[in-house]
Order: sequence, then structure tokens, then C-alpha cells
Amino acid sequence: MPPTSYRPTGPPDSPLLDSDSDADLDIDLAELDPVPSSSKPHGSRFRGAEPRPAQRAPPIALRNLRMSGPRRSAKRNRGYGELGRDRIGDDDAMPLVDDELQDQRYSDASGFADDDAPLLRQQAARPPQPSAAGGLRALAQMRSTLRLPSFMSSTSTHRRNSNGDHDDDDAAQELEDPSTSRTVAVGCVQGTRYPPNLISNAKYTAFTFLPITLYNEFSFFFNLYFLLVALSQAIPALRIGYLSTYIAPLAFVLFITMGKEAYDDVERRRRDNEANSEAYTVLNFGDSNLTTNHKSRNPLITSSLRNRHGRKSARRDRLSDIREEEEQVEGEGFNSASTDPYEISKKSRDLRVGDVLKLNKGQRVPADVVILQCSSVESSQTEGQEPDAESLLVDTDDESSGENVEAGDGDRPEQSEDSSSGETFIRTDQLDGETDWKLRVASALTQPLPLGELTRVRVTGGKPDKSVNDFIGTIQVLPKGNAVANSPSAPLSIDNTAWANTIVASQVTTFAVIVYTGPQTRSALSTAPSRSKTGLLEYEINSLTKILCALTLALSIILVALEGFGSAGENVWYVKITRFLVLFSTIVPISLRVNLDMGKSVYSWFIQRDTDIYGAVVRTSTIPEDLGRIEYLLSDKTGTLTQNEMEMKKVHIGTVSYANEAMDEVASYVRQAFSSKSGTQALVTPSSTQNIVGGASATRTRREIGQRVRDVVLALALCHNVTPTTEEENGETITSYQASSPDEIAIVRWTESVGLRLKQRDRKRMVLESTDSGETVVQVRILDIFPFTSDGKRMGIVVQFDEEKHATSNPETGEVWFYQKGADTVMGSIVAANDWLDEETANMAREGLRTLVVGRKRLSMDQYGEFSRAYKDAALAINGREAALQRVVGRFLESDLELLGVTGVEDKLQKDVKPSLELLRNAGIKIWMLTGDKVETARCVAVSSKLVARGQYIYTVAQLKRKDNAQDHLDFLRSKPDSCLLIDGESLSLFLTHFSSEFVSVAVQLPTVVACRCSPTQKADVAKLIKDFTKKRICCIGDGGNDVSMIQAADVGVGIVGKEGRQASLAADFSIEQFYHLTKLLVWHGRNSYKRSAKLAQFVIHRGLIVAVCQTVYSIAIKFEPEGLYKDWLLVGYATVYTAAPVLSLVLDKDVNENVANLYPELYKELTSGRSLSYRTFFVWVLVSIYQGSVIQGLSQLLTEVDGKRMVAVSYTVLVLNELLMVAIEITTWHLVMVLCIIGTFIVFVGSVPFLGGYFDLEFASTWGFYWRVLAISAISLIPPYAGKVIRRTMKPPSYRKVQGI
Repeated sequence: MPPTSYRPTGPPDSPLLDSDSDADLDIDLAELDPVPSSSKPHGSRFRGAEPRPAQRAPPIALRNLRMSGPRRSAKRNRGYGELGRDRIGDDDAMPLVDDELQDQRYSDASGFADDDAPLLRQQAARPPQPSAAGGLRALAQMRSTLRLPSFMSSTSTHRRNSNGDHDDDDAAQELEDPSTSRTVAVGCVQGTRYPPNLISNAKYTAFTFLPITLYNEFSFFFNLYFLLVALSQAIPALRIGYLSTYIAPLAFVLFITMGKEAYDDVERRRRDNEANSEAYTVLNFGDSNLTTNHKSRNPLITSSLRNRHGRKSARRDRLSDIREEEEQVEGEGFNSASTDPYEISKKSRDLRVGDVLKLNKGQRVPADVVILQCSSVESSQTEGQEPDAESLLVDTDDESSGENVEAGDGDRPEQSEDSSSGETFIRTDQLDGETDWKLRVASALTQPLPLGELTRVRVTGGKPDKSVNDFIGTIQVLPKGNAVANSPSAPLSIDNTAWANTIVASQVTTFAVIVYTGPQTRSALSTAPSRSKTGLLEYEINSLTKILCALTLALSIILVALEGFGSAGENVWYVKITRFLVLFSTIVPISLRVNLDMGKSVYSWFIQRDTDIYGAVVRTSTIPEDLGRIEYLLSDKTGTLTQNEMEMKKVHIGTVSYANEAMDEVASYVRQAFSSKSGTQALVTPSSTQNIVGGASATRTRREIGQRVRDVVLALALCHNVTPTTEEENGETITSYQASSPDEIAIVRWTESVGLRLKQRDRKRMVLESTDSGETVVQVRILDIFPFTSDGKRMGIVVQFDEEKHATSNPETGEVWFYQKGADTVMGSIVAANDWLDEETANMAREGLRTLVVGRKRLSMDQYGEFSRAYKDAALAINGREAALQRVVGRFLESDLELLGVTGVEDKLQKDVKPSLELLRNAGIKIWMLTGDKVETARCVAVSSKLVARGQYIYTVAQLKRKDNAQDHLDFLRSKPDSCLLIDGESLSLFLTHFSSEFVSVAVQLPTVVACRCSPTQKADVAKLIKDFTKKRICCIGDGGNDVSMIQAADVGVGIVGKEGRQASLAADFSIEQFYHLTKLLVWHGRNSYKRSAKLAQFVIHRGLIVAVCQTVYSIAIKFEPEGLYKDWLLVGYATVYTAAPVLSLVLDKDVNENVANLYPELYKELTSGRSLSYRTFFVWVLVSIYQGSVIQGLSQLLTEVDGKRMVAVSYTVLVLNELLMVAIEITTWHLVMVLCIIGTFIVFVGSVPFLGGYFDLEFASTWGFYWRVLAISAISLIPPYAGKVIRRTMKPPSYRKVQGI
């Protein structure tokens, strides 16, 4: 009879005591592992664990915290204990299997873990020892349950009832909850459904399109006004003319606008589809994909699992793999692939969590992945031995792990010194804006595995997070076959990942498993959703429409009041007011939206057809006028202002500076210094003098210069983290370089150009060869590397030189040298005293060059031995390790370095960036540069691009941590309003959090602001802050995925089609291919769009207002009766056939030509004030409309009759003729289309008169009396406004006429 399952009798949150527990050794968990209250509970201690409510952990037995192997290991039944502890979650106190299964699995009463099992496995220095039990007993152990430690349980944990079904409803909601951690089975179908890997920049779906667009349309007052007017015509007492007269225009406007929105969104989806259709190579493991659905041979287990298949349990994610693995152990065991996996091609949209990607150099990473293997030779993957668990487990401390990876000091397991080093570089500038390449490494557990066995790997990660610089997880390799060995596991950190939209930069084949897809990727979580944008002109017209509506209401009330509010039959006074409102509805012209939308389409067509900005795409066609109203430009740096291509421009060695053509002299020095005689085995060392330039015949000065040149070139060729790689292109072998910094690559390329090439580099050795002879001239052994950090701002290397070829360094005789290069701000105090360093670095900085100071120091073997011992002792420190290591380096190495020289590296700018920025600044646009790059890099680019004017003071605020110092910085900036502010992300965050209003009030007054180390969210926050504070138009431009949030937060978002991706371009309102295209987009197309739309809007308002004035005069003449003057076709035809084309032709008008607009960018500054469509110009047009309407209707009634077809014929003809001539008067630059529209419309009107017999007196219209009346009234209506315009332009000409001399 099998024993019953064990259930502890104590409460779930109390420690389980056994007979040998030591109460006096119980300690508080917080004392052992204190966690700051601000941090996430257990966030860094248990991989994949979810944050829990703050609670005091119960005491745990001190004996349970040993760091060595567990006692009585032979008696311990581990089962799946290691898996359980790897997946610690909120339900850890629950049994891992059903009660019914426990009865079948226990072979004896010891089927649960012993009480002194180690509780903090991941803190252990060595992995747990495997059980010593035999075959049958081991299998029983594999099937046993795990009793988890009670201190890991949550107070809210509920034990299941015997039927196990009471919590089904709650658990069902948690199955696909993205807030929980996930365990990914590599190469297998996942037990949890995850979102598809889709990129979407669309604003609408099929269900949301109508509600959102209708809401957006009717949120504008004039659309809502016309909706009410149209609805009023359904009431017979209020109906005037045909119902279609009012319904059709509104429906047409909505159709045009919504059609345009639909077209724009369809285009976005089409472009998204291109990105989602990008093909990737995926490994297919054949039948192993069915692992998670493998049918067990144990009917009891199968039945239980089938019964529980529909249950959505919170424990499902954590336990699914355990059950799957157990079924396989019961049946066939873990099936290693019988054949190697084969490659298939999948579109990006079809990629799923668990897929294994094969990525090559230059490929975009389509989803968030964990790197499994890196190898430059795919065929090198062979069936290998199972990696030893103890040798592969690495320290779980994130910081120390990161140090080992970065420093390459050998703490990681040794790999063979071939291409399978498990390392790759990625470019993250599309994600975080940083130009430095990032080193990524495969886990030591998976790197040696054959590809066919990757299905045994399980990756555990936390919930989806938008933090691009953090990741906590674990990786585990399950036992092979029926083996009873423990499952080795290792921690994962950010160094083992590659996020979506990063680029593989190494010439290696990278195999990676997808962990997060689509909306759960870091890139997507850092991006704000798309929003509908409305131009400033729309809001201004909306305000003017409200004034017109108020004028309409006032006019209606006045006319009824003049009649005395009398009531005759059904004509009650409020009905009369309503009918007057309908009659005067032309004051708020519904055609205004039609004309403006058609104008926007024309502007978009002009932009996309402009050959000077070839490749420009308008993705949001509703805001082209805002291009002419920009006052703040927020720009990214990398890929936007710069090409992210570095070039070594200058080197200074103390007495001589070399640049441009003078580099040939450096090459001659290097050629002589590193020349090797054929057959000789001697190598060059810093102390060797046989190759000093010129020999005895050279002057002393020349010999000194030659030696200094040799020393600085040798230092630059050795002091770096660059690795050479070879690749074949078109049958030729090409050497390329990989490094985390493009600066270092530029320097190594420069040393190659002057004659000293990096031939070979691994973790232990470096070989240099002469480019002339191809012979090896320098060999060194790498003893220590001190990588560059943002705080240290320097990197160093300790090397030992070989004296002969093909021989290892003699530990006793080989020269040991310490080389270091870094920023002048830190190196100035490290190198020996000199009188030229500060001056030369300042000169290079003024040129916009990124300066590095190079120094060296020779160490005796005793000195190095003493340093090495002290460094190792410091590395063992638990607390303050970083500071201790730095103190040792500073004490033994960083003192009195020999100053060798200063280098100047230029970050190449995009084409015509300097003149473009100068032109935009002269146009009155204040420019901010927001970048994720370093402070020094941002400063250099700001200077080299002329973003900062020569002589302009740069005020730097960096690493500001205290609020009390922030106010001092603000006070200083107030006193120097002409300075440039350079601020880092940490300081910016403090200002935005505590002093947002004060900061932005000061910053917006500065001509230039440079913010570096900015996260994508910070960029968007800055854009929103400026927009909300100033109420001005903001334009944001960028090229990377990290700029999408900023672009979408701006009033106008401009995306540059980058070399590595189009994410910014797809999400932007306007897409261009070069930064300098922005100047034409703003100064020319923006100017034209705004000026044309402003004039168009005023004409449409004038066209409707003049009809309302005529109606008013007519109503007064017929004793205030609400009868229509122009009915049915006359009203519709006037707004469409007879005036629409001439008025719309104003979209072709231009006040200046393109050359003048570029030559005088100050003309753009006037546009930002909005004078082209202001309250002043609006009321001028209102007065003109009142004058012309009164003259036209008044004289028509006086010269003909008060009410009749003759009066209508004269009045309507003059009205149409007046509008055509007004368009002609307002045109600045004539276009053939304008002439055709005006003449063609007039011909159409004349031709349609014979068909207007129902409205006109056609006999009278054919007499001379009709013609002279029309001409006379037209002259009186047009001459005074035209004369006023001429006089005004003569007395106070506009700026564009001044510069043109007109």
C-alpha cells in the first residue's frame, strides 16, 4: 500500500521543524540578505520570482544556508527540487502535483526533500551534488514531490481542496498573465500562448476606425454645427429648400476626411507588413517540437493531466515543464534529436516564443532573444559530451558576472581559442541611441551543446519590462535520456541577451531563442502608442468658427427682435430664429473642411514629388501646415546628425602635431621603426633601439621624434579591446574589426594605415604585423585588462612583450608595460607633469574632435607581482569590491605615467549638417539634441556640427543627485541666457521629477540644449514638457527605434530612414533620407503649406460670409421674414461649381521663390507668430465681406427690384464675378492652372445661365441693362478693397516684398 502524501501540520508560513532543528541558530532572512525597501522584493535573488507584498520573512535555520554541498546527500530525495527552486513563484508552498499522483509516485515515506536541503541554491559557490541513490530508487526520486521551504511561500497562498477545483476561476485569469515570469522550452511548442511577433504603427482597427474618426471629426465645432443644421432640416417647420442641400455637403466632407485617414492607415499597415514579412532562418527540431505534447505511457498520469488540461492554474507556467519532463522519463526519457535540426525560413510575423533563430552579421534581431551559441563556423557544431555541471555553473552575482565578461580575466570557463568563443557584438543605436557596440556572450551551459540537444534547454525570464539595460533570468539544461544527473543551471543577465531592433555586428553565426515577442519586447514597451494629430491651423479655424457661429446667432436674434418677436400662425419667434440660423449657416461654410483637406493632399503630393528631397514620404497628411510653424526642434544624434563613423584626424606627440597629409610622415617613421629583416626572429619591444629612425646619421631631434611616434603608435595598437575578424567578399579576404566602441576601431584602422596592423587577438595574446612586409613585429601576452566605464572614462591594459617569434614570454625577462588611454579630464592627473596637454586638448575640442590621452608605464616583475596579489585580494571583497579594485589600480599603476600623445577622432557628420543647423537657427528655431550617448561624445558633436556657436559657453550639469544643488544650476542659467546647457539623463530626471516647471521655463529660453544619456521615455517626456509649457509647435527628428516615442509625442514627427532600420521612419509623420532634407521640408514646404492654407481658409470664410450678408440685407427688405434669397441649386452651385476651383487653385500660390526662402531664413520666423491667419486678418476679411455683401445686395435691389428674378439674376451674377476677381487680386505668383480655373469657371457659369430659368429672368439677363448693372455693382464692390490693399502694401510692405525689392 503506497504511503499517503505528506502534509505539514504547521501553518503555511511557519518554518517546518524537524527533530534536529536548532532553534538557537535561527536567523532572520533580512539579516542575511538585506534588500532595500525601494527595490523589488527578491528581485535579484531568485530568478523569475515575482515581487511580493512586503512582509517580514520568518527565521530560517542557519544550517540551511551552508554554501557547500548538502549533508546526507545520499539520503536526500531531490527529484525535481532543482527545477522547483529555479522557478520560485508566489505559490511555492503548494504541492507540485495532484494528491492522486502523489499516491502513485512515492515508493516509500521518504518521497519528499529533507529539511536541511539548501534553500538558497543560487547563492551557492558549487552546484548541489547529485543523489547517490541507485537506478530504481533514483527513478522514484525523479517522480517524488517537492516540499518547498515555507519562508518562500506567500501569506496569500491557499492550499487546494481535495478536489483541487475551487480556484479554477481565479486561476483561469492568470494563465496568460504577462506580469508573471515565464519558462521557455527551447525549440518546442510552448504551453502558454504569447502574443504574435508583429510590428504595428497603425492608428485604427476595423472596429475602432469609425468611432474614433467620427469622434475626431465632430470634436471640431463647425462639423458639429453643420450636423445640427442638417438634422434640423428633418423638421418640416424648419426646412428651407432641399434636405440634400445640407446633408450632402456634410456627408461629402466626412467621406473625404475619413477616406484620407483610412488611406493613411492602410499605408501604415502596408509598410508594417513589409517589416513583418522580413525572412529569418529558424532551426526546426522535427519531432522534438512535440515534446510538450508527448503522450505518456503512464495511464494514471495521462488521465490526470488530461483532466487538468483545461484548468488555468497560476502554477501552470511553473509546472508545465516538470510534467512534460516527467512523462518523458516515464516513457522514453528526454529524446535527444536523432538527426541534426534543419533550417527553415520564417517571416518575422510568424516567429514564436521558443523558436531558435540563426542570425548573421548585419541582421536585425526581430524579437527579444537569449543567446545560446555563437560560432563563426557552423560545421564546428558536433556532438559533444555533456558539460560538467560543476564546471559550468558560474557565480550568480550579476555584478561580478558582468565584470568577468567584460574584463575577460578568465573567470569564465575556458573555451577553445577558436571561433567558438561564445562571444558576439551587437549594435544598439536603434534601441537606446548608444553608438558603442555591446559585447554579448552565450551561456557557458549552452555554448558546447550540439544543436540537436538544444531542446533540453529551459530559459526562465521575468515579466516583460521596458528597461533595456536590465535582465534577470536563469538557464537550465535538462538531463539526457534516463540519466538521473541533476540539471545544471546558470544565471542569465543583460550580457546574454539581444533585444529587438538591435543589429548583429560580429562576423559570427549566432543562435538565439526568442523569449519575448511583439508588444512584449523592450522596444515595443518603450514606444508610446500612435495617436491622431491635428494641426494648429485646425484649432485656429475652429476658434474662428465659434466667433462666426456667435455672429450668426446674434444676427438671427437681432432680425427677429427688430420685427418685435411677433408670432403669426406657425411662425413663432423661436422658429424664426432657428430658420434664420439655417439661412445663415453659410457663414460657417461646410466646404471649408473639403477645401482644406484637398489642399493638404496637394501639399503632400508636392513634398513626395520634390526631387531635392528624394525619398520623402508623407505618412500623416493632416498636418503639413505645422511644418511652417515649428519653434523647437528636438533631434537625435546618432544616425541623425552623425553617420556613426569615426575617423582618426589628428595625433599630437608633445612637440609635433600630425594631421591630414602629415600622416605620411608618421607612416615613414613607423615603417622604419617596425621593419624586420628577413629570417630574423627578433621582435620589437618598447626598449629595443635597433630600429630607431635614422640611426646615427639622423639628428638627435629627429631620432627623438621618431621614437615618440613609434611609442605612441605602438601604444594605440595595443591599448584597446578590438578583435580582428576575416570574411570573404567576392573571393577576397577582408579584415574587419569588432569592438564595443567605434572610437577604438577608428584608432586601430589608423595604426593599420600608418603601417602597424592588428593581426590576431584573443583573450590571452595579441599579435601585430607590419603592413609593408607582412611579418610579425610585435607579440604580447595580455596580463590584465581594465575596460572603459562611463565613470572611469579610461581603459588600460597590462601586457608582456615577447622578444622572439614563435616563443612564449619569459615570465622572468619579458618586458611588462601598462598602457592607458582616456579622457583628458581624468588622465591629466594620472600622467606626469607637462606643459602642453591642456592647451592641445582644448584646441582639439574646439575643432569638435573626441580627444584621448595616451600614456604608459613600465613595471618590473616584482612590481607586477605585488600588484597582481593586491588586485586578487581586492577581488575577493564582498562589500565595496569596485572601489577596492580601483584603489589598487590607482596605487600601483595609475601614477606618473609617461605621456605619449593625444589623439583626435572625428565623428563624421551627416551631409550638410552644419549649414542646415545654421539655417534653422537663423529661422528662429531653437534646437535641442537628445541622445543616449556619453557626455563627451555629445559635447564633441555639438561643437563639430556648429550646434554650439564658436565662443558660446557650454554649461554642464552631470550626475546631479541632490535636490538642494539643482536650484543653484537654474539660477546660473537664468543669469546666462545665451549659454548652451549640456545635461545628462540622471540630472535631467531629477529636474523633471522635482523642478519640471522651473527647469523648462529656463531651458526654453536657451538657444541650445544638449541632453545625453537619455532614455527613450525621457526624450518623449521632454517633448511633452516643452509642448505643454510653451504651447508652441515641436518637431522631433530621429532615425532609431529609441526615437519613436519622442517622434510620436511631438506635434510633427520626422523619421530618417536609417542604415539599420526603418522603425522611426514608419512611426513618423514625415519620412526623409537625410537630415539636410529637413531644411527644405520646413523652410520651403512648411512655409508654402501654411501660407496657402491660411489664404484658402480666409477665402472660404469670405465666400460664405458674403452670402450671409446678402441674405441679411434681403431679409430686412422683405420685413424680416426668414425666406431664402438663393435657394437650392444657386446655393449649392455657388459653393461648388462656380467658385470651388478658383479658390482651391490658391494652393499653387507662393509669395517667394525657393532661393529667397533659403537665402532669408528669417522669413520663416514670421510664420511662427501666426500672422497669416490671426484675429486681425480674420476681422479684416469680415469687414470686407460685410462691405461687399451690402453693396452687392443693396445696389441690386435699388437698381432692379426688391424681390424678384431680375434682382436675383443681377445679385447672383455679381456675387460669382466678385469672388473670381477677388481670387485674382489675392494671387501673388500666377500659375497656368490658376488662369485656367478662373477663366474656365467663368465660362461654365455663363454657359449654365440658360439653364437657370427657374431662378433668373433670362430675358432681362440678355439685355444691356443687365450688363451695365452687373459691371457697375462689381466695380463699386471691388475697387475700394483693392485700393486699400495697394495703399497698405505701399505704406507697410510685407517682409517678403522687401527682400524681393517689389
